Amino acid sequence: MAVSGEYLTYILDVMAQAAVRQVTARRMFGGVGLYSQGLFFAILADDTLYLKGDARTRDDYRRDGAEPFAYVRKGQLRSMDYWSVSAEILEEPEALGRWVGLALEAAARAKG
Repeated sequence: MAVSGEYLTYILDVMAQAAVRQVTARRMFGGVGLYSQGLFFAILADDTLYLKGDARTRDDYRRDGAEPFAYVRKGQLRSMDYWSVSAEILEEPEALGRWVGLALEAAARAKG
């Protein structure tokens, strides 16, 4: 689940280009968690960005080809409601901004 310093810097740069406000990063469990406005909205793992999803946003992510974040624990494959972001979306600030908007909405709903 390692995340290189170069990838973290790249993601923070593309978030700024997509006008995502106040993004902070915290290293955790070998990966990195991303926060904006107090909401945990993304995971970086193995130099891949995954955005928060829920029942309302899952189909939008799937339609755009996203895959769920998955890992092996105690010999079993597990997944979380975080969705991969393609290189094409990372290169298009408007598209990334839309995806991050979905993730922030999902994070706000989860926070209650």
